[in-house]
Amino acid sequence: MLKHSWCSFLLLFLASPAVWAADATDAEFNTLQEQVTSVSQFSDVQPTDWAFAALQSLVERYGCIAGYPNSTYRGNRALTRYEFAAGLNACLDRINELITTATSDLVQKQDLAVLQKLQQDFAAELTTLRGRVDSIEARTSTLEQQQFSTTTKLNAQIITAISDTFGNKVGGTRDESNPFFATRGRLQLESSFTGKDLLRVRLEFGNFANSNGVSQIAAASGTGMTRLNFDNDSNNTLFVPHIRYYFPVSESLSFVIGPVGIGYNDITDNVTPATVADDGNGIPSLFGKNSLLFERGGGGAAVNWKISSDLVLTLGYLANSPNNPAPQNGLFDGGYNALAHLVYYGQQGAIGVAYSHGYSPAGTVDITGSRGSALSISPFGNSIATSNSIVGAQGYYRFSPNFQVHAWGGYIWATAKNSGFSDISNGRGSTDSLFVNNGDSANAWFGAIGMTFPDVGGRGNLPGILFGLPPRVSHSDVREESDSSYHIEAFYRWRIHDNISVTPGFWVILNPENNSNNDTQYVGVLRTTFDF
Repeated sequence: MLKHSWCSFLLLFLASPAVWAADATDAEFNTLQEQVTSVSQFSDVQPTDWAFAALQSLVERYGCIAGYPNSTYRGNRALTRYEFAAGLNACLDRINELITTATSDLVQKQDLAVLQKLQQDFAAELTTLRGRVDSIEARTSTLEQQQFSTTTKLNAQIITAISDTFGNKVGGTRDESNPFFATRGRLQLESSFTGKDLLRVRLEFGNFANSNGVSQIAAASGTGMTRLNFDNDSNNTLFVPHIRYYFPVSESLSFVIGPVGIGYNDITDNVTPATVADDGNGIPSLFGKNSLLFERGGGGAAVNWKISSDLVLTLGYLANSPNNPAPQNGLFDGGYNALAHLVYYGQQGAIGVAYSHGYSPAGTVDITGSRGSALSISPFGNSIATSNSIVGAQGYYRFSPNFQVHAWGGYIWATAKNSGFSDISNGRGSTDSLFVNNGDSANAWFGAIGMTFPDVGGRGNLPGILFGLPPRVSHSDVREESDSSYHIEAFYRWRIHDNISVTPGFWVILNPENNSNNDTQYVGVLRTTFDF
């Protein structure tokens, strides 16, 4: 049963003629008309009526309506018969409770006689109101039984952006890009079964790519160095790109598993300030998000061992396509990435060292997470299976609440795993067919340093700048890059509401595709993010 104080207020609310008329169905209203037949039953109960005085006395003596201040009944206005019946019902419940709990000696016989008379005079109203409460209780019970989980919550993020590049397309003679407007949306369901674990299922849609599935801004500029941090695409089709389950087994040991969409960022800390790495509220460029070492994954599992309060070790294994049983797929027969990452946390910052080893079958090669030049992404071309090892260091330090510095860098070893002719990027927007030997090697390095200023200009705002060196193939048995690209970026996240931010961003790419013959690329973006 509902508690008396709550029940009383619910009944008082339902008793209002205006509410009843607005909420009742025609059938319910006809039933009410049949139950209330005399003219006197439609009149209000006045403070001068005997019934009013009788109920007021019962309320004050037995504390029937706890919701009123000092448990008293407000007797300075007339009551509708349904408001009066609500108060009467509360007193009936209270006195029944006293009798049931063997405190009937507190109930006076004359009060029982008064209650009996009031019940008779207001029988129709009591019947109607109790029927309404029973119906509400039944509906509430049904909702509770059909509810998916009392601990599931929905987080959503919608990103809209207007963007454009300026500068002749890589390998071209003119600027082929135009301003474009696109959207990405994510709906994230998070549930907990024990209060300590977390199941996350993400739904996503977006339209940042062209009909061939290539990032529009990269296709227009001729280089992936202009890509946006959030330019995912599904042709506006809703799909499930990410399922992740985290659960601890002790104070120092926890696991993460997931069949799809699990990256290194989902199994470990990328040791970059969260405000910087966030797709919708951080730095707008893809390169500037965090170390490219963490941009790889698929589906698999990881373990996090809290060695001490300030030292955490992560070991993980992620297969590229674990849900595909075809040859060169699955958990162990296809592409994979394995990670070992040790992070030390200080009072003002953190630093981590990581080692990643991976293998990409022919047709799926992307060893830099789509950051950098086309040659650094696949140094032997996409038709040659490639293994890679990456070592990296990353960290940040907060000098004050309004000033923090972060940096990351690393070195890549790549090895060809089969022989044959392969189309390899020439750094000018096209490819050359070159012969690759099994065992050929290539090396690349990368790095960046950034500064951000939380809450400068207003609470929730985030100005920031970043200077970086996109990955460059510095040595190769097949093709090297003689020049270095430079990434220079500035942005300002303006928090106009707790759930809305607007971020203008701008960055420059010098020597795009690590080739000084290419024109400088300028990228501008105006991003609006809705979080709810």
